[in-house]
Amino acid sequence: MIEIDGLIKAYGPRRVVDGVSLAIGRGEICVLIGPSGCGKSTTLKMINRLIPITAGTIRVDGQDVTQLPVERLRRGIGYAIQSIGLFPHWSVEDNIATVPRLLRWPEARIRDRVTELLELLRLDPEEYRRKRPQQLSGGQQQRVGVARALAGDPDVLLMDEPFGALDPITRGALQQEVIRIQRATGKTIVFVTHDIDEALRLASTIAIMRDGRLVQHASPVELLERPADDFVRDFIGRSEIGLKLLSVRKVGDRARLNGTAIGEPIDAGATLRDALAQMIAQGTQVLPVRDGDGETGRSLALGDIVT
Repeated sequence: MIEIDGLIKAYGPRRVVDGVSLAIGRGEICVLIGPSGCGKSTTLKMINRLIPITAGTIRVDGQDVTQLPVERLRRGIGYAIQSIGLFPHWSVEDNIATVPRLLRWPEARIRDRVTELLELLRLDPEEYRRKRPQQLSGGQQQRVGVARALAGDPDVLLMDEPFGALDPITRGALQQEVIRIQRATGKTIVFVTHDIDEALRLASTIAIMRDGRLVQHASPVELLERPADDFVRDFIGRSEIGLKLLSVRKVGDRARLNGTAIGEPIDAGATLRDALAQMIAQGTQVLPVRDGDGETGRSLALGDIVT
C-alpha cells in the first residue's frame, strides 16, 4: 500500500532522513517511533508532500506521490495532528465537511457522512454537530479532528502525535478508538509517537528510527522478542520487556480446552497482562476464556501466562 524506498530529506549537508526504506501493507497500523529529532515526523510529512522529498521515492497504492497533483494527493490522505487545527468559528459539522465540500459532494451526502463519523467517534450527532470547537473538551476536539481526517473516506490516514497533549485517561480512550476505527474501516494508518507503550498498543508493525535512519521494522512481538541492537533494547525498556510482552500477547493464543474454570470470564482478545491483572483482582490462578462467539469452553491458567 505504501512503499518507501531510499527516502532522504536533507537541509544543506545535514540529512534528517537518511535512506529510509520500508513497506506498509494495506490495512496496517504502522507506528513510526524514536527519540526527538530522529526524522519520524519528517518521514510522515513526506508521504503527503507537506515536506518535499530530497531523494528516494514514496509510492501510495503503486503511484509515485511526486507524480500526482498535490491537491489530489492530499485529498486522498487523511491527516490528524496534535494541535488539531479546527477552524474556531466553524461548527463541528462544517469542520468535518471541509474535504467533502472541496470534493463537491452533494450536501445530503455530506450531512450523512458527518452523522456517520460522529457516531463512529461516539459523539451524538444532534448534540455536537452545531457546536463550536471552543465548546468541546480537548478529547472531543481531537475526535472531531480525526473525523475530519476521515471525512473524504481516504484509504490512508496519517497521524502525527495526535494524542500527545491529552491526559492519560482520554489518551487511552482515543487509542482504543483508533484501533476500533481501523478494524471497522480497514484504513491504512501511519502513526507517529515517541511513546513506546502507545506504539505497542496500537501497532501492527513498529518502525524504530534513530538519527534519520530506520533501525528496525517489525511486529510488536518480534520487536520485543528479537530487538535488533542495544539501542532498540534500551529504547523499548530493557528491564520491562517481559511485562511489555504480556501487553501484546493475546489470551486466545495461550488458552487451552478446559471448561471447568469458574469465575468472571476474560475475552480471548484481551492481553495476557489484562488476564494477570484479573487473576490478581479475583484471587484465582485460572480464568474461563470467552471466545468471539460467546462460548467459554477454554481456560487460561497462571502457568500459561508465564511460560
